[in-house]
Amino acid sequence: MQQIIHMQNYLEFNFKISPLQPWNEILMAELIEIGFDSFTEEIHGILGYIQTDLFNEDQLKALPIFENENVKIEYSFEEMPNINWNEEWEKNFSPINIDDKVMIRAEFHESVPGMHEIIIQPKMSFGTGHHPTTHLMIQQMMDIDFNGKKVLDMGCGTSVLAIYAKQQGAGDTKAIDIDEWSVENSKENAVRNNVELEIEQGTADNLGSENFDIILANINRNILISDIPTYVSVLNDGGKLLLSGLCFFDVDDILEVCKESGLTLKKQLQREEWVSLLLEK
Repeated sequence: MQQIIHMQNYLEFNFKISPLQPWNEILMAELIEIGFDSFTEEIHGILGYIQTDLFNEDQLKALPIFENENVKIEYSFEEMPNINWNEEWEKNFSPINIDDKVMIRAEFHESVPGMHEIIIQPKMSFGTGHHPTTHLMIQQMMDIDFNGKKVLDMGCGTSVLAIYAKQQGAGDTKAIDIDEWSVENSKENAVRNNVELEIEQGTADNLGSENFDIILANINRNILISDIPTYVSVLNDGGKLLLSGLCFFDVDDILEVCKESGLTLKKQLQREEWVSLLLEK
């Protein structure tokens, strides 16, 4: 299998955040939407990385978090040398243990007896499992019957969720992400885990009239609010919509949209400041 080598000139941003929690996670979620693709957590904030040719300072300054009176953020940045970011990413990738039941690991990690395993190549695409929202989604999915169900993974990242759904017996499963690197990485990870996925680059506009039994969407508040009606339109009656990418203070706004769309809340989980919602049509 050919490996994509991710070599680009990057800008390194040093964000000072006060107070640090929960704003560091919120800032990361917003930065991802404008092209940032990796982060390092620091004592007083985060380091964020974006390809030099993707950076637009007007987009950065327009992020909602900079208008929030509850947090103060200062930043500086410098250009980084051209290095192999895939290699750097792999060096710092550690296995993820979810409730001693599911292990998300790379091929260079040791297998753990008795654990259900998802094996990924940890590249720069978002969704390796380290983020609390991915953890919450897998926790929710453990209690769902996927056998023979038609599944959609929106904003799939590395397709960890789609792969886990297939491993749990799902039928036809589609994974969609707006990011080209995520799509390529998802294709490799599907082969790596011996599962068959239909993987596309795009957004909810790709869905058309196709219908699903279960939709997984670990994205962010603004996209979810915009796209929930579209998800519901392609969700079969009695189908399940599993959401995350939400902070606890986003829940009321999300549930209002869900109620208007005819969804009923079945289960809510929280990890740190992040929340996952299981809803039913």
